[in-house]
Amino acid sequence: MRSSLLKAGTALAAAATLALGFTAPAGALAPAVTVSANVSGTDLIINEAYLSGGSAGAAFKNKFIELYNPTSQAITLDGNYSIAYRSATGTSNPGNFQLTGTVPAKGYFVIKGGTNGTNGADLPNVGATTGINPSGTNGTLVLTRSASAISLPTGSITNNAQVVDLLGYGTSNTFETVAAQSPSSTTDVKSVNRTNFVDTDHNANDFVLSPTITPGTANAGTTGGETPGGDTEAPLKTIAEIQGTGTTTPLPASDVRTRGIVTAVYPTGGFNGYYLQTPGTGGDSLPAASEGIFVYSSATVDEVQIGDYVEVTGEPAEYFNLTQLKVSAGGVKQLTEPAEAIKPLTIAWPTTDAERERVEGMVFDPQGEYTVADNYSLNQYAEIGLAFGTSDLVDGATTLVQPTDVEAPGSAAAADLAVENYQRSVTLDDGATTNFLSNANKSIALPYLTEEAPIRVGAPVQFATDVILDYRNSTWKFQPLTQLTASNAASVQPATFTNTRTAAPDEVGGNVKIASFNVLNYFTTTGDQLTGCTYYRDRAGNPITVSGGCLARGAANAENLQRQQDKIVAAINGLDADVVSLEEIENSAAFGKDRDEALATLVAALNADRPGTWDYVRSPEALPASEDVIRTAFIFKPSVVKTVDESVILDDPAFSNARQPLAQAFQKVGGNSKTRFLAVVNHFKSKGSAPSTGENADNGQGGWSAARVAQAEALVKFADSLKLERNTDKVFLTGDFNSYTQEDAMQVLYEAGYINQNAKTGDYTYLFDGLVGSLDHILASPAANQLVTGVDIWNINADEPIALEYSRYNYNATNFYAPTPYRASDHDPVIVGFEVTKNSPKPVRP
Repeated sequence: MRSSLLKAGTALAAAATLALGFTAPAGALAPAVTVSANVSGTDLIINEAYLSGGSAGAAFKNKFIELYNPTSQAITLDGNYSIAYRSATGTSNPGNFQLTGTVPAKGYFVIKGGTNGTNGADLPNVGATTGINPSGTNGTLVLTRSASAISLPTGSITNNAQVVDLLGYGTSNTFETVAAQSPSSTTDVKSVNRTNFVDTDHNANDFVLSPTITPGTANAGTTGGETPGGDTEAPLKTIAEIQGTGTTTPLPASDVRTRGIVTAVYPTGGFNGYYLQTPGTGGDSLPAASEGIFVYSSATVDEVQIGDYVEVTGEPAEYFNLTQLKVSAGGVKQLTEPAEAIKPLTIAWPTTDAERERVEGMVFDPQGEYTVADNYSLNQYAEIGLAFGTSDLVDGATTLVQPTDVEAPGSAAAADLAVENYQRSVTLDDGATTNFLSNANKSIALPYLTEEAPIRVGAPVQFATDVILDYRNSTWKFQPLTQLTASNAASVQPATFTNTRTAAPDEVGGNVKIASFNVLNYFTTTGDQLTGCTYYRDRAGNPITVSGGCLARGAANAENLQRQQDKIVAAINGLDADVVSLEEIENSAAFGKDRDEALATLVAALNADRPGTWDYVRSPEALPASEDVIRTAFIFKPSVVKTVDESVILDDPAFSNARQPLAQAFQKVGGNSKTRFLAVVNHFKSKGSAPSTGENADNGQGGWSAARVAQAEALVKFADSLKLERNTDKVFLTGDFNSYTQEDAMQVLYEAGYINQNAKTGDYTYLFDGLVGSLDHILASPAANQLVTGVDIWNINADEPIALEYSRYNYNATNFYAPTPYRASDHDPVIVGFEVTKNSPKPVRP
């Protein structure tokens, strides 16, 4: 049962108590505070600098500098003010552009600048157009009281008679006290935003990075108009009238007033605003128009608390299709009259965008069953993809399934499943825009994920508090009622998650067990042994994995290799198979070493954990003239099986862009030729980096489908020839086929008579883009299939958050690494048990 944790923290205690009809976190806000404008409050300030105009992902085509007038009188710019820019390392007089126009009292003035490209919308509310084109990452902007260029020293600039205001950002050599944080690149499309108009002559304290870009308001530039608190009161509109029944607000960009109960507040984390909902609304029915709305207002967010009944005055707007009110300083007023309590929505998850628009911004009590469907962004943005209910199209599926894993590519059924996946999807967020992988934020403890709560795909979700139905980053989201952090999780975290881990795979029976395992670029040649390698680094700047620049693909050094190896050893020994095919292991010949060196190193580590257990299949004498830097391999338990004859590599032109298959015949120890079987390990061409046209363009099953089909055809011929040479018709095709179950390459294998053992599990091996499916398979010939006693996919990798990988060691203030099987790779292992005896059927000869 949920308990109310709200407190009425203002003078409106009685009215607020009446309004508390939903569950919210305790202590969500500090008491409201009032801030002054700038140091003197008597002149213009630089309020916002948008430096990414035109870049990929930019909100607007042009860069801009926004001025704000904190005084009660209009300020005329003509001949009195100029805007100037100097590069981060410059020492000469900064470039100067005279300004003309008027900045209204409590109003804004937008200065249009240059551009990095053609992306984004046209800039609104432009007061002046200049040739200024500041750097997107480092530089200095100066508002001067001079018609001509001024002489400007470097270092900290305060109390300069010619400087009205100055913003140094990034690594600039000129700033007020300390330079402000800047976007990391021109595609880090945030603006440098002053907080609550505060000017303390300390750029780093006064400015923050914000993803919300607000070039002026209705009274920007010389357009005039009244500001909140002016002589003309804006018209009063209901929240539903502002939201309208369509995807955007029907109201013009002109100030309105509205009233509502504060339901969520985000003074920290980057949202810079709060949600309002019309008193008395919510419940178990879908309204005609939403009764909730987001108020974007860094100036007033500290003046409200959850449960307050307020009137706000601001401009209706769309921020990337989220309807909001932009409210300036002085634009919120506390109301003292009683207000009917709101009620959380208790409707089922809306399946269409139109239905979701009707409840955008309202308090939502998630009803029914939700399942974790995606955790890939958990360690970067603290986002968790959820799936509502159970699929109507995939029997028993509570997650979201890759359409081509269960339906033919391009079929109507696959298209229907894609639609259903969208209908069932929603993202649980943390009430913030924090990128926990940026260097500035890696020291902040990640919310949601803990060592005790792994948040696995497929895990049932239990909601503990209500949420806000929000729309950001082109995604429908559930937001907590204030920013979630690791420290406030006990009161703020809206949901918990069942731990679905298993300590071992299901028992598969038989007297031989064969498995397939992609070992995620296991390279014993580490980056520090080569020249030119670049690295992914932890929060202390230490190299963790190789990012490029050399042939190595795995660990940066011995320390990280040990972490990777410990997890792989735990996984393979925990799998308890007798034969394991490996994919993505180093081809040591590429580094001038014995081809099997990395393989031998892994087997030695496995045997160090379980002495005398493992051996590996040696490379054959005949090797392809050209091979990839990664390869396939086999390891096996000599106490259970022995090798028969030499291994064979298929050197066929079809595999010129993939890893060549490796075949090995095995026989049960103590058995005769009737206990013999053939295994062929594969790693087909991946789906990425495909041509945009031609037979290998993406045709609904990723790129390079035609190449994988050719590889499947060559594999069938290869296996057929080896059946005769190795005197067995019991064949297992294993590995990472980079093909989902119903895709074209797999159909080639089915048509040749091979039976996909994964289908017997109803499970999957891989997660991509929030959808689960199997790229890894074990297929059996008819003779081998007759002997199969059980199959399992051990979900130790695809279900687990990437934050647990060795490759993310020390990326966050919380250390999630452990030498356990969980997230040893990104692919799950498949294991098949089968029974071979001296009386097993003889091979069937053609």
